[in-house]
Amino acid sequence: MRLSQAFLHTRREDPKEAETISHKLLIRSGMVYPVTGGVYAYLPLGLRVVEKVKRIIEEEMEKVGAQELLMPHLQPLSLWQRTGRDHAFGQNLFSLHDRKGFELCLGPTHEEVITNIVRSQVESYRDLPLLLYQIQTKFRDEVRPRGGIIRAREFMMMDGYSFSASEAELDEVYHKAIHAYGQIFHRLELPAVIVEADSGAIGGKESHEFITPNPSGEDKVIYCENCGYAANEEKAHGIKPDIPPEPPGELEEVSTPGMTTIDEVSSFLSVPPEKTLKALFYSTEEEIIFVVIRGDLKVNEVKLKHILGCFELGLANDDEVRNAGLVPGFASPVGLSGVKIVADDSILKGQNFVAGANRSGFHLKNVNYPRDFKCDLISDIALASTGQGCPHCGQDLRSRQGIELGHVFKLGTIFSEKLSALFSDSRGRQRPIFMGCYGLGVDRMVAAIIEQSHDEKGIIWPRSISPYQVYLCALGMDNPEVRERAEKLYNEFRQKGVEVLFDDRLEPPGVKFNDADLLGIPLRVTVSPRTLKTNSAEIKQRTSKDSSLLPLSGVVEGVRNHPGEH
Repeated sequence: MRLSQAFLHTRREDPKEAETISHKLLIRSGMVYPVTGGVYAYLPLGLRVVEKVKRIIEEEMEKVGAQELLMPHLQPLSLWQRTGRDHAFGQNLFSLHDRKGFELCLGPTHEEVITNIVRSQVESYRDLPLLLYQIQTKFRDEVRPRGGIIRAREFMMMDGYSFSASEAELDEVYHKAIHAYGQIFHRLELPAVIVEADSGAIGGKESHEFITPNPSGEDKVIYCENCGYAANEEKAHGIKPDIPPEPPGELEEVSTPGMTTIDEVSSFLSVPPEKTLKALFYSTEEEIIFVVIRGDLKVNEVKLKHILGCFELGLANDDEVRNAGLVPGFASPVGLSGVKIVADDSILKGQNFVAGANRSGFHLKNVNYPRDFKCDLISDIALASTGQGCPHCGQDLRSRQGIELGHVFKLGTIFSEKLSALFSDSRGRQRPIFMGCYGLGVDRMVAAIIEQSHDEKGIIWPRSISPYQVYLCALGMDNPEVRERAEKLYNEFRQKGVEVLFDDRLEPPGVKFNDADLLGIPLRVTVSPRTLKTNSAEIKQRTSKDSSLLPLSGVVEGVRNHPGEH
């Protein structure tokens, strides 16, 4: 491709709306265009990168016996209603009506559709196992799209689905998919760790995420260096520190004027946060929930949602709290009735807590469970954090940020039972199919590669997915000899199957070199009046400060054999 003819316009300044490195560089390099919030167009160079990522995915999935298909964007909402996931996805689900009033949705994922397809095709255990996948555009009405293509409302994803006759067979396919993911990340030169994860709205009894450590990521991984335990923050468990035992004291009301936060109460009464009880109020689709947790901990809303078994969960506002007969800032489980109380199991690790007194300006000292209050549910609903004990070996947990690249789930028979996807076993009995689900974010991987592979000049693409392998830079295209030699090299590259971007513009060297670095192409080949004095061309790797000269007659072959970047 000649740069003078390419649909490519680079920018020198970072776009104001961009937050992450990848967001900035993708826009500056002219690889994506922001159409509206959370929606991006891939321009020619960006699309070349995406197509190469997709090709690697296809090759590795084929190696583990997966078959590719393509399902529609539009899905009947009735399928989602049968599984109950229209409520689970909530407002993230794009829904619409056609001209006849038929309810449809834009697929954020395709479990319902693929299960319905397989239900109509599979009859016997002899038809199983199956591993099917697609690379398709997905739609989710994210409340806060962020990071450019890291979290968008329209995005590309590889989603695979396995169908097996038994749990053991599902386990085999599950591990094959994990192996394929490892090969994909290896070829993309993208470091990834596998962690335990929450299944979320997808459902299922077991799931794992693939995370690449990066400070720009929105996922937090809790891990143990000693035994290797690792889990997404939503799923992680930690051993909460005990408080030294002491005899229970008498319940005592104390004045705490204007003290409504844990920090204020803790400081005012000279007690550590772990000796206080924090009260939070959540509303579900049905009721107000009073949540009690030790003052040094935070509520994990994903865990809370699971134990409540609700679709919708959010913090209640002050009016909702007052309407339930509670006092914001001074609420207490002591003496409370008519409201469901859910407590974190940290209330079992301590005595003589400070809690609200259920009247403004007052707190209670020496609150103890179960002497002074009762709970409807007690469970681990706390966020695990650095410094807590590992649930496997007891050593201190650590944390780091990362970008989620992929997610795999053992769905079991959740979908097959609800959608009647059955098969006849060897004895002729009708049984539900065991399913697995395997997601991989195409856009996210592109963004993650840039987040971990860039410098102050621009992107540094791995050779496997660079839009072009060579940036042919002609300095002085108005010089007849430079033009002739550069044109000849360009044609030789193309004849030999080398992907080349030919900068044939009448621009100064600084502009051309800056664009070459910004675009991140592995090798730059420069032809100029200076190099032609020795009948050679300059070869430079993207990350190298040094360059070398090759005779013009050996440039194409030298480049073809060059290890390039990474």
